[in-house]
Amino acid sequence: MDALQPRYIIAFILALLVGYLMLMKNRGRIDSAAAHKLVEDGAKLVDVRSPSEYASGHVDGAINIPLDTLASRLGELGAKDQPLVLYCASGMRSGRAVGILEGKGFTAVHNLGGMSRW
Repeated sequence: MDALQPRYIIAFILALLVGYLMLMKNRGRIDSAAAHKLVEDGAKLVDVRSPSEYASGHVDGAINIPLDTLASRLGELGAKDQPLVLYCASGMRSGRAVGILEGKGFTAVHNLGGMSRW
């Protein structure tokens, strides 16, 4: 029985990790129609992918603020109550970006997820 315990511990840790990743990916998630409506009503559309990903194709009207520079570029997002719609390639980075922005006091942050959902 003792020989199986490490396997259970590893399985438990992996399950927690998968759960955490799914939570982050879906943090603040909205659907395509809601994202379009927010942008039509004045929300900023923010692509948190790398500059090279952005250069290879992005949603018209989106600004590029890569996740790894987000904390140092908060001034480009406007007021903390300015509605923001974030996207990336899969939803992982945009989910993390929602958490960063909410932690900095932004109150109207929405996660579209992957760019293909636009």
